[in-house]
Amino acid sequence: MTDNGLVWYAAYGSNMHLSRLRCYLSGGTPEGGARAMLGCRDPAEPVRSMPIMLPGLLYFATESLIWTGGRAFYDPEGPGETAARAYLLTAAQFSDIAAQEMYRSPGTDLDLTEAITTGRAPLGPGRYETLSYAGTLVNHPIITCTAPWRHTDLPGNAPSPAYLRHLAAGLIESHGWAIETTATYLATRPGADLTWTPETLTTLLTSPPPAV
Repeated sequence: MTDNGLVWYAAYGSNMHLSRLRCYLSGGTPEGGARAMLGCRDPAEPVRSMPIMLPGLLYFATESLIWTGGRAFYDPEGPGETAARAYLLTAAQFSDIAAQEMYRSPGTDLDLTEAITTGRAPLGPGRYETLSYAGTLVNHPIITCTAPWRHTDLPGNAPSPAYLRHLAAGLIESHGWAIETTATYLATRPGADLTWTPETLTTLLTSPPPAV
């Protein structure tokens, strides 16, 4: 299935921010979040990471239990490209991260064969319960989690400021984008554009976060 049992987990949401991903790996509550992660069976750091662009569209919809506001989803059949950060992990680590994204308990290895063979594998009806395959990178498969629906199938919902800060931090950290570029990208995604503009999001990202 994979070379040496490793897969690229393509994070396109808040997990682009390494500090956020570490909560999925070793457990804990992300800054600004409202839900603690259980962590992976193997909390080791990713073997490596790199910025990538996925074909398809980032959009915001439903209501996040962690952040409030819209969640980030990926429509591989949507127009344009989605900025992501690929983390090279063991298949077991990916399985445990996917389980936590699906609000399930980690500890069960996923069979990634269907996703790699057909391009997608629905493991449930909603949220991040569909695995999406995006090709290979350095001989390892690229897989991410998203919802089964298209971006046009449900109303958009603007993401919260705390969530956007994490997304922006991940984009800047992994892709090296300027704040203005990051703000324009995020504010113009479907759902986010219901509330945010490049200007208001730039103001948010250049302002200090609220005191806890």
